[in-house]
Amino acid sequence: MPEVDPVFPRAWLEFADPADAGQVYRCDLTWLTSSWTCIFGNGCQGIYETSPDAGCCALGAHFSGDEDEERVATWVERLDDDLWEKRDLALTGKGKLSRKRWTEVEDGDRKTRTVDSPDGRACIFHNSRGFAGGYGCALHALALREGVHFVETKPDVCWQLPIRRTFRDVERADGTSYQEISIGEYERSGWGPGGHDLDWYCSGNTEAHVGAEPVYLSNATELIALMGQPAYDVLAAACERQLRSRSALALHPASPPRT
Repeated sequence: MPEVDPVFPRAWLEFADPADAGQVYRCDLTWLTSSWTCIFGNGCQGIYETSPDAGCCALGAHFSGDEDEERVATWVERLDDDLWEKRDLALTGKGKLSRKRWTEVEDGDRKTRTVDSPDGRACIFHNSRGFAGGYGCALHALALREGVHFVETKPDVCWQLPIRRTFRDVERADGTSYQEISIGEYERSGWGPGGHDLDWYCSGNTEAHVGAEPVYLSNATELIALMGQPAYDVLAAACERQLRSRSALALHPASPPRT
């Protein structure tokens, strides 16, 4: 079955943030109860035909802000040649790591640098299939070695995809207001106009909806980092109810029916 059209009926849940009365979460239960899972290295075709083995690492990672970049920088210092194939490209003539060599500015935004590799042009932290230290993200490999979750080591956009968090200020009819935080699927439109030009994309593709657990469980660490534990607990309970209901709206069209 081909990639599904992202416009279809979805079940949404809205609830007040237990930890902040000024926030309301709006969560896509259809996406969060889907069977999507990352298939990088296991069937992922990459977003560009020119870099099929680079997955979604072909563009490099835009930092969400200074705090994101500074956090990643502390972990980059712990990478060595055993884990990072392209470490030499980030070194100065004195053999020291330089942030200016592993980052770049694109359209005014700071991001990880992209370089040529055997897998096509990709993020400087992408290790090619032929690298002795292992295929994939060097920062992901570092997390495994250090015994931490990759939420700590990778740029925000990398560990969040394809979960999308957006913010909106909402004013009620009585003049009060709140911040709406949406948690949903980072489908093609989330990438902007260029998203529709990607050669392949996973979130709505049936090949990637093969997870043993629904997204709200398999990506629990990421969701807790995005929402906080109290809000996640409310969400998880709602997802469980949604799955038990067997409602048609509980099913993502790319996911097989759950028994």
